[in-house]
Amino acid sequence: MKKLAIFLLLLPLAACIRLTPKPPASLLTLDSAVTVPVGQTQNTAQAATITIAIPTVPQELATNRVPVLADQTAIAYVKDAQWVEMPSRLFARLLSDTLTVRTGRVVLSGRQARVDPGAQLSGELRRFGIDAQSNEAVVVFDATLVRGNAPAFEKRRFEARAPLTTIDANTVGPALSTAANQVASDVADWVGR
Repeated sequence: MKKLAIFLLLLPLAACIRLTPKPPASLLTLDSAVTVPVGQTQNTAQAATITIAIPTVPQELATNRVPVLADQTAIAYVKDAQWVEMPSRLFARLLSDTLTVRTGRVVLSGRQARVDPGAQLSGELRRFGIDAQSNEAVVVFDATLVRGNAPAFEKRRFEARAPLTTIDANTVGPALSTAANQVASDVADWVGR
């Protein structure tokens, strides 16, 4: 009987304890500035191919949270702002859509690339967050490109910034989306030449 009384007394307390953090009201994603037309058929016999690898990231980006560079040595994260998936995957998908539309190339998945990888684009997403000192969203991508069967690598750094009025969960997503689209457009122009 005593055990039952203790259990009943602790039951309301158990309802107050949360073992996982409260999820944010909504999750962030990137909005592509270009759209691959529905129903458009792509053919590797008529267009060049490219394989896009998911970019590597530093530890600060190996999370679904949005980093804020407070100064040169301190990083914080935007309260209640989380990506729907890892930023590297979101950026790779944005690159895929942008390259398809702007260059006409057929973007292959890793499995499809085993047959004919075509050009290969990889790299490191070095910055994908907020610079608190300048109040800007910043995207920096170090790209590496192998053009088809060429024995040489090409490397190039791309950077874009988008202004912010405030740093909060409502403003960082659209600003980072704008900067990421600019970088993807620049990469497509470089690959397409």
